[in-house]
Amino acid sequence: MKRALAAAAVLALAVTGCGGKQQTDQAAPGGTQSCEAGEGRITIATGNSGGVYYVLGGGLAQLISNNTKLRATAAETGASVQNIQQLVAGNYDVAFSLADTAADAVNGKGSFAGKPQKIQALTRIYPNSTQVLVRTDSGITSIADMKGKRISTGSPKSGTEVIANRLLQAAGLKPDTDVQAQRLDLAKTADGMKAGTLDGLVWSGGLPTAQITDITTALKDKVKFLDITPLLPKLKEVNPVYDQGVIPAAAYGQPTDVPTVVVPNLLLVRDDFPAGNACAITKLIFDKQAELAKVHPAAKEISKQLATQTDPVPLHPGAKQALG
Repeated sequence: MKRALAAAAVLALAVTGCGGKQQTDQAAPGGTQSCEAGEGRITIATGNSGGVYYVLGGGLAQLISNNTKLRATAAETGASVQNIQQLVAGNYDVAFSLADTAADAVNGKGSFAGKPQKIQALTRIYPNSTQVLVRTDSGITSIADMKGKRISTGSPKSGTEVIANRLLQAAGLKPDTDVQAQRLDLAKTADGMKAGTLDGLVWSGGLPTAQITDITTALKDKVKFLDITPLLPKLKEVNPVYDQGVIPAAAYGQPTDVPTVVVPNLLLVRDDFPAGNACAITKLIFDKQAELAKVHPAAKEISKQLATQTDPVPLHPGAKQALG
């Protein structure tokens, strides 16, 4: 069912195309801004097909299409950095992103050095867990041990790649020269781990992620998760948004819980996104949260109490109205 929702949304994108027209905002009686979406088409940038962004993005597109005048479609992408670049370029209307990448974008740092991006947030959503999985025969027990090893650092221009490189740097390694970095999407990463052509991987995603389940199910005790929390203080020096979390044993059928580093996700739009659409979509996420949780359990972690905590990314005025 989860894959069907996402696949249907992505298939629809091929028919409707990107960057659909949106109706301009209309004021409600009394001069207040309407919290009703206008007619039109919107596109949602998600992530790798094996990841939670892709699954939830498809579910969100279907919710929007079923409950508003908008017709929404979702697309598979390389995720956070690419999503923001193409959002600002007008190729997409809504985009999933890690909060650290979004912070870089508004501050003109990292992949956006010297070029602050005009983006705003609809809401903070569930947190991503940094999942570092290695083959037990690789000799890797920490990030520092990845020197000279074959490591998947995620798709080019993804939030996973940003975090992977920061982890390596925090451990005193140079991502470009000290590891055999493989910039692979999640499907190719899973194939490489199972084939033994990779020693380990870094993945930033919700729990559980289908392709990580595939690896742990196929390889069982031939792989293990690393505790990367000793590097958290150095990561916080780069961006205070990083926090400590846990990969529960039950998530992937592992013998014990594993401490890890987590980072929130944001749902982003351009600063010219219609306020009525922003308000309607944000309200829908919380009104229909139970339906999103049926698409993927990560949606259970979306919290209205945390929804406005998007700094330094400004909250869209329409989202403020929905969450007020």
